[in-house]
Amino acid sequence: MSSHIYKLIRQGEHQQQDFKFCISDSKKIAKSLVAFANTDGGRLLVGVKDNGNIAGVRSEEEFYMIEGAASIYSKPQINFTSKQWNVEGKIILEIHVAPSPEKPHFAKDENGKWIAYIRKDDENILVNRILVEVWKKGKSPKGIYISYSDDEKFLVDYLVENESITLSKFVRLAMITRNKAIDILSSFVLMKIIIMESFDGKTILTLNEDFDKEQLNKFR
Repeated sequence: MSSHIYKLIRQGEHQQQDFKFCISDSKKIAKSLVAFANTDGGRLLVGVKDNGNIAGVRSEEEFYMIEGAASIYSKPQINFTSKQWNVEGKIILEIHVAPSPEKPHFAKDENGKWIAYIRKDDENILVNRILVEVWKKGKSPKGIYISYSDDEKFLVDYLVENESITLSKFVRLAMITRNKAIDILSSFVLMKIIIMESFDGKTILTLNEDFDKEQLNKFR
């Protein structure tokens, strides 16, 4: 069955695959597990160097560190499956994480803070607070409550006249708190009134071209 591992290694690292030469820190592994769970799922190949060379797992302790990463340093806990492969006389661990319906998942960092990550290409990147709120509201049994007040109207009117807006600009122009702005923007994203995209670490929000502005009048 070595052909299975060779085939995976030839793919290189990508959005759904990460190589780990060894595991010495459960917190770092928790970041990868969380990123996979919050995005499209993925696999870790432990015992494989970044260049694809097979090094092998050094000890059983590495598997227990993965378990710790999933249960102690991830919140909510990450479910994963594992397989052990013998390739070239060396052991490789294949750890598979499915996309999670429980997202957002958070990983505990070196300072004890819980941080959400997503997987983009071959990197684990920080999740912005708007997306975290979108996820939370999306699984809330209470649904979404929106009041089309002056702040919401300002946002829509601004995006009708301008191509895009950022969280910071919305806070500054509407003269509202950051938490209030995040609440409004996350609700509008979830309702598909606005579209959120990230470029080079910057989050841009635009008006959905298919959205009919007059639909919001029923909330007034």
